Amino acid sequence: MAPIPTPSAEPDDNPDAYVGLAAGRAEDLARERGWPTVRSLPPGAIITMEYRVGRLNFEVKDGRVARAWKG
Repeated sequence: MAPIPTPSAEPDDNPDAYVGLAAGRAEDLARERGWPTVRSLPPGAIITMEYRVGRLNFEVKDGRVARAWKG
């Protein structure tokens, strides 16, 4: 049987630090800080609830990050 892969470590980063930033700047900064996946979503978007290690989610309203969370 194949070994279970070890998930990548997430950057030691606080998602709240992105709230209020322009969406493009927040995405660039998140990638600079080591997030392999950055996802921008409109308010109220329907998304799946699975947790993905290494993913940072942004809810973007009027071009700015209104909320940010891991997974």
